[in-house]
Amino acid sequence: MSWNELLQPDLILEGSVLNLTPEMIQQYQLKGLVLDVDETLVPIKATTASAALQAWVSQTRQFVKLWLVSNNLSDTRIGGIARSLDLPYILGAVKPSRRKLRLAVEAMNLPAEQVAMVGDRLFTDVIAGNRLGMFTILVEPYVDPGEAVRAYPIRGLEVLVSQALGASLIPKHTKINKNQ
Repeated sequence: MSWNELLQPDLILEGSVLNLTPEMIQQYQLKGLVLDVDETLVPIKATTASAALQAWVSQTRQFVKLWLVSNNLSDTRIGGIARSLDLPYILGAVKPSRRKLRLAVEAMNLPAEQVAMVGDRLFTDVIAGNRLGMFTILVEPYVDPGEAVRAYPIRGLEVLVSQALGASLIPKHTKINKNQ
């Protein structure tokens, strides 16, 4: 698989994961979602899920199986978030490694191509999902609304390096606008 293919998300979602609707999930025939945690579901310092995220999970779990897979090693923090959402989780995934993503997909008892890896990072979430043959969804990093908007130097660097390696970052599927 070329760098272009590894770094190319299937879908780029403008806004947070909260903009991923049941209609989109059905449109792409997804049966499961593996969700990154830090800055995909919650701000980096959060210890529990917001009411809005809890409502999204409650609605979304009616259509697909959900797992949290995080590179973070803190069982106290990631486990607390998972418990607040009543979701199974895996720590220390070391993405872009496929090993722990594969465990989540196998636990869902679904083929990888019916499961989406949803995350905010190209070099961890998108590469890992693409390496496993999953549908990949790139979302904007989640920022605590109370904090000032900050730059994302790592994500900016990832985009620049990705483009230098030949990735266009034009999604394989139609880009979904949060205003739709």
